[in-house]
Amino acid sequence: MHDSELPFQESPTPAAHAPGRDGDPELEKTADHLASLDPDGSRIAAALRRTFDMLLDGQHTGRYRWEQLYKTEKTHFGTLVEINLQREFDFDGGEVLDYLICGTEVDCKYSQKLGAWMIPPEAVDRLCLGLWASDSESRWSAGLFRAEEHLLGKGNRDAKRTLTKEGRERVRWLFYDKPLPVNVLLHLPPGNVEAVFAADSGSARVRELFRRAQGLPVRRAVVATVAQQEDYMKRVRGNGGARSALRAEGIVILGQYTTHCAIAKALGLVEPGPGEFVSARLTPADSDTAELPRAFIDGSWWRLARAEDPLTRAPLLPKV
Repeated sequence: MHDSELPFQESPTPAAHAPGRDGDPELEKTADHLASLDPDGSRIAAALRRTFDMLLDGQHTGRYRWEQLYKTEKTHFGTLVEINLQREFDFDGGEVLDYLICGTEVDCKYSQKLGAWMIPPEAVDRLCLGLWASDSESRWSAGLFRAEEHLLGKGNRDAKRTLTKEGRERVRWLFYDKPLPVNVLLHLPPGNVEAVFAADSGSARVRELFRRAQGLPVRRAVVATVAQQEDYMKRVRGNGGARSALRAEGIVILGQYTTHCAIAKALGLVEPGPGEFVSARLTPADSDTAELPRAFIDGSWWRLARAEDPLTRAPLLPKV
């Protein structure tokens, strides 16, 4: 198997790569600095998520899957990752490579297959930040490595080379197989996405989305993709949006607000993060179901509805 065809499953696990193993002070200094900027990886994950959303441009195209991109767009993903990471962390630009971090030039490389980064001649023997992300798997990884000559395979027509097996084993993983903010349209049961897009207006599509994605985090970019309108957020809010329309079906749409997050937590739902929504159908909580999670909303107690529970008009959510 050629190095560039390395499947995700064959890549090494981070346990084998303890700090300082390779005795590379520049690499370790850079790794420590990146860890101080992003201890849990959330900032890198957000930059990767933004890159997917930028390329898909769902608000104007209705696209939501990697396979829907043109070949040239897929090729451009690495450049956008480089730009979005520089914006996120305000890295200085290098004279030869992409970034200057702690006085060391670092090249930013992205590959659709973990470990299959293409190393240009100018990056040989230099530090590289290698990234991988999969929207369909909602996972990502990032690692530092020095692209030493003896760790590189044969070059292609552009004289770019990939890491050998030994080279991949020497990657200093910063974050390995971490969760990527989810594109909920890729995780709905079969037929549900088709039903969402079959609705005849942006408002109707947004309502159908929140009917079918109950309990799952729905990001603003997904709402924009479904609505395909400039004022897509208007399709979510009350006063004629999905929040108002779905109340008759017992469905509430919780946002990132503190009071909404408290309700989600009390009901056992995932708490909406920044720019996220979570929908759920509710029913009054009675003494027979006192053991189930419940929340006090609009003057009474409510719990998540089960399939057999009758439709009840949902409570009004707290004003925010």
